Amino acid sequence: MSELVFPAGYRPKLTLRETQQAIKLTKDAFQSRLATALRLDRVTAPVILPAGSGLNDDLSGVERKVSFTMKNQPGEAEVVQSLAKWKRAALGRYGYAPGEGIYTDMNAIRRDDECDNLHSLFVDQWDWEKVITAGQRSLSTLKETVKTIVGVLADVNALITSVYPVLDGEIERNVTFITAEKLLKTYPGLDAKAREQAIVREKKTVCVISIGDPLSDGRPHDSRAPDYDDWALNCDILLWDGVLETALEISSMGVRVNAESLARQLKAANAEERASLPYHKAVLENRLPFTIGGGIGQSRICMLLLQKAHIGEVQVSVWPADMVKACEAHGITLL
Repeated sequence: MSELVFPAGYRPKLTLRETQQAIKLTKDAFQSRLATALRLDRVTAPVILPAGSGLNDDLSGVERKVSFTMKNQPGEAEVVQSLAKWKRAALGRYGYAPGEGIYTDMNAIRRDDECDNLHSLFVDQWDWEKVITAGQRSLSTLKETVKTIVGVLADVNALITSVYPVLDGEIERNVTFITAEKLLKTYPGLDAKAREQAIVREKKTVCVISIGDPLSDGRPHDSRAPDYDDWALNCDILLWDGVLETALEISSMGVRVNAESLARQLKAANAEERASLPYHKAVLENRLPFTIGGGIGQSRICMLLLQKAHIGEVQVSVWPADMVKACEAHGITLL
């Protein structure tokens, strides 16, 4: 169990029943507004994928997937970790055109995550993906999409605070964009997470761009799998959480790899053997549409808007017994 944070004098502003009702309102409002703003259709998506297909995400490349054998089929199936590659393949298969896209509820199990205020073994997010043209593979496309997502979140927050006046959180609509390299140079004496804390504390809504390649200090800002986001055209969206007094990442997203960036990143990650997998071959042979996409944390957004101190207050998961006990002692009831 990672170190827990217990805000002094914390008491939830909503009852358990109100919380459940507010979770539904938040999720319904956010996904409907997001779909309209980005022109997305809701689709069904897999919970499991065949091992070896190359469609399951490897995240930073070290996390163990949950896998199992099947009674009537050979090989193994894996529980998804996210759907970045599946969505892109689906857009090509379904015949979507530039400017159109899809979103889905993604439910994953990440067995190696450390449980704390912000992390759970269970991950729920809106995975979305949109077709773009080759000419739209740019920072301007990335930034405009980020602004749209933050605008939707701010609108939903206004709705939630009107329905539940006891909630008084605010969302800064003006997004501060900064590259990971510029962030390093701005705070040269801090590590990556401390740099995020410093800038988000000041600016409230921040988008850190270009994550994956080593920076001038020889280290990447954060680890990224080499085969979905283009490391030059990806980002994390972070907002200030006033309850926990911390930077809260609500989304990781980006323009997806093309043939050139995939080949370069596979080489940089010493993962060139993946080039033979069906998905990777399709990208390298230019058989998939150009896309932009990402994941938006459902429980993270509910935490932020409902002013909760622990992610377990807005989702049901499995928690260490000592965490449950410690939370109860500090007025935090886990669902």
